[in-house]
Amino acid sequence: MAKIQKSDAEWQQQLTPEQFKICRQKGTEMAFSGHYYTCQTQGVYQCVCCGHELFSSDTKYESGSGWPSFYAPLNAEAVETETDNSLGMRRVEVHCPNCGAHLGHVFEDGPAPTGLRYCINSVALDLKEENN
Repeated sequence: MAKIQKSDAEWQQQLTPEQFKICRQKGTEMAFSGHYYTCQTQGVYQCVCCGHELFSSDTKYESGSGWPSFYAPLNAEAVETETDNSLGMRRVEVHCPNCGAHLGHVFEDGPAPTGLRYCINSVALDLKEENN
């Protein structure tokens, strides 16, 4: 799939300053500050930049980390990962496969069944609520 390509100026017109800093410049929101950190609404979390579906609320759990956490993406193609050696540590970055937006990081300290913790910035997400 070809990634959405936009200039920084185009992204800045579309996104809030905080969204741009986190999604396009690989920033991180403050722990315990994000809108979706304690959200329990059912639905699908999408990329705030392009609307690509990333995570289901069914895999969201309270990790105590201060960020929305999921034990699995929506499906195998929902997110991409790559090694991140910034800040003097080795982590695995999670990004949107559709537009390349930085979403957060994945760690190997999550619950069953995957043992993974996708630690995602709230500002990088948009929740499409389930219709009951």
